[in-house]
Parts: sequence; C-alpha cells; structure tokens
Amino acid sequence: MRHALTEEQTWLGDAVAGALARQDTLRAARAALDGAAPPSLWATAIEAGWPGLLSGEEVDGAALGALEAMLVVEGCGRVLADARLLGHLPATALLEMAGDRALRADLASGRCRAALVDGMADGRRPPAVVARRDEGGLRLRGRVEWVLDAPGAGVLVVCGEDEDGVPMAALLRAESPGVGVEARDAYDATRSLASVVLDDAPAEWLALEPARVATARHLQRALLGAESLGAAGACLDRACDHARERVAFGRAIGSYQAIKHKLVEMVRRIENARSLVFFAGWAWRSRPEEFALAANAVLVGAGDALDLASRESIFVHGGVGATWEHDCSLYYRRAELSRRLAGGADGAADAVAEELLRGA
Repeated sequence: MRHALTEEQTWLGDAVAGALARQDTLRAARAALDGAAPPSLWATAIEAGWPGLLSGEEVDGAALGALEAMLVVEGCGRVLADARLLGHLPATALLEMAGDRALRADLASGRCRAALVDGMADGRRPPAVVARRDEGGLRLRGRVEWVLDAPGAGVLVVCGEDEDGVPMAALLRAESPGVGVEARDAYDATRSLASVVLDDAPAEWLALEPARVATARHLQRALLGAESLGAAGACLDRACDHARERVAFGRAIGSYQAIKHKLVEMVRRIENARSLVFFAGWAWRSRPEEFALAANAVLVGAGDALDLASRESIFVHGGVGATWEHDCSLYYRRAELSRRLAGGADGAADAVAEELLRGA
C-alpha cells in the first residue's frame, strides 16, 4: 500500500485548490448564517470535471478511484465549499455497476445531478425505506432524514430493503409521483440537506448484490471523512499562524508548552486520519473486501480530528476565536453537523467493529 500521493494526484489536489480559490466560500458561509442562499458551486464542479470522477471513460468520465475523489472533497472541506459531491459521487458509483449508459453520461458531464438516499438498516435502526413489487412494478415507501445534496438533484439513488429484508437499490426521478424532497435548515448553513419522503413512489430496480449496495454507504462515509480531514487541516493552519503571530508576555504564544501540546495533538490526529484515507483509497482498488472497514474508519478518524481541531483552534485564538465573526466558528459548525451525517460517527464506529469481528 502506497502512503504517498503520485505526481498526478498532487496535481489534482493543486487543481482543486486553484478552482476553489476563485470562490470566496468562507464569506459565503458567513452570509448564509444571515439567511443568504449559499452560492452553487456545481458549475465550478462541472468545469473541473468532478461529477465524472468515478464514471467510466465510455461515458467521458475520468475513471478514477476513491482516493482521487477523497482528494477533491478534502480540498472542498478546507474552504467549506459544498460542491454537491457527497451525494452525487456515491450515487454515480452505484450506477456505474448497474445504470443506463445515457443516464451515466448525463451524470458524468454534470447535466444531471444525483443524490444518494441511504435508507438501509444500520444495526441501530430498522430500514427507513422498504421496496415492494406490485402489478405496476417496484414501489418504495419510507422517509429518510438529512439526505446530503438532495435539494435540486434530478435523480435519486435509493438504498433500502425489500420485503424479505434483503438490501436493495433503486433509481427514481426526483419529480416522480410519490416523491417529496423537503429542504432542511441546518446548523451548518453551507450544507444542502433534505428529508426525502417516498409514498409508494415508482422506481427502477438496480440489479446489484447486497454487498455492492452497501458500497454506496461506505463510499459516502469515506468522502465525508475526507472532507472533515480538509477542514481539520484548515483549523490547524489557522491555529499555527495565530500561535506564531500572537505575542503574550513578550513571546509568541506558540512558544508556550501548553499551546505546543494542543497543536501537536491536532497534527497527530490529522495524520492518523490521512493514513486511513490512504488505506481506503488502496482498498477501493486492490482489496474491495476491506473497503467497508477502511471507509468507516476514515469517517471515525477524520471526524475525531475535526472535532478536536475545531475546538482547539478556538482555544488557541482566545477570545476572538469564540466570536461568531471569526472563521473558527464556521469550522466548529461544520464539525458538529458532519459527525451526525451519513449514519453518524457512532454508526461508522459500529461498522468498523462489525468488520473487525467478521474478520477475526
């Protein structure tokens, strides 16, 4: 397993930073707190080719892997940019296995945006979506809360269970009868979230094995973790800059041991999370049977890193860091919401434990 980026992957990371540098995402995040609609970065994503990161070359996609996708969302996380990739990329990954070629081409180009609706059981809760067949075909019923990037998505890829309790995936259009997408306000105003209500909604069955259906959940958690890693790195950079510049009692505060220890612990957790990102990227291509373990570990490790980094960055900045006018507050909001999405950090930790016990 390689623990370093290739030259091409480094270029990709630099390209992400360059594309987002033209967008004042932090100012937009602050304006969103006052009720302004956050700007859509989907056009930026299309220009950069991000919607097709995981799509095959036969539909003009980039045919890249999970590691490259995580690098892109990590760059978005650094500047709190919501490019609508956390819902789109896991959905396209499933459709690459079973989707219509014309639809896959539309998704890869960005002409159509997809969102993953994860209604599968998770060990803590029963399935939120149940599928049944009748004379009219496949019907879906259920309600899923806090669905990432569902507002404005043209296609929903829904994961749930059939009447026999077997995991399944289905495709439906957001404007189909029986489908309700209710946008939700969030503690982190940069997020695009919705409740998705399915009332006997007609859908197209995706012929996928249960293990492949679960891949979408694992990938979304890995991407959310990578985004958290980017945000944690930004918190560390800001804290280090302030510790070098802020002087107390004639010395930079970064020279005091109490501050050093906090910064070093932030570095330790961030580097631990980065190792897990490499693990997940390697498993996606080389050891698919370990991807569930690796992907959920990314969300646990990176979520922990961001939780600590966002809090300690406020501490290092002192009084100004605790004000809503400072960027620290924006990253703290991102940390608090992210740890509760995609089944939450607890759900990911349970999945890690299950995978380890299964392999014992």
